[in-house]
Amino acid sequence: MMILLHIIASARGELSHSRRAGQAAAQALLTQCPSLTLIERNLGRFPIPHPDARFVEASLMPEDQRGDAQHAALTLSETLIDELDTADFVVLSTPMHNFTVPSVLKAWLDHIVRPRRTFRITASGKIGLLRDRPVRILLACGGALGDAAEQIDFATPYLRYVFATIGITDLQVLPLENLNRGAGAQAVTQASLHAWLDRFSSRAVTDR
Repeated sequence: MMILLHIIASARGELSHSRRAGQAAAQALLTQCPSLTLIERNLGRFPIPHPDARFVEASLMPEDQRGDAQHAALTLSETLIDELDTADFVVLSTPMHNFTVPSVLKAWLDHIVRPRRTFRITASGKIGLLRDRPVRILLACGGALGDAAEQIDFATPYLRYVFATIGITDLQVLPLENLNRGAGAQAVTQASLHAWLDRFSSRAVTDR
């Protein structure tokens, strides 16, 4: 069984541009590969807790030194890591909040990115321990992005770096810009979305 994991980071529900784009991406993949099983992790509707002191202590402790309390503190983290690691495809739909990712997505990543679990530290740097797989990110923004535009995109380089840290480098980001700039601008963004979906869904399934 092949699994498609859709991670939803927007809290806006049906009003979310990124969620709708992510659902379109997931549907495009399911159409190309009907044998896929879809799993949704809706961080906007069901936010996970930010790591606390118990989690930090347990995550930094060698596994053979953990007791029942430390294992309990890592239960959610293990669930989220297993969910990601069993997925053959990942679609991540997220808005941009204050130039970067929402805090609910950051919390998810903080549970995922763990020393000796999803990466190991060597003299030459961190090495990811998860297998690579296609990750397709839909990043929604009300205005334009880029150094010379209205705001700088800190989310894309961060997501590329943090996923690479755990071993995932087959990553593409589609910025959905100008979503608060009227119907004309939204139509341009929708056209680029549909063209991108046509390319990535057929290629992703072919590559598998």
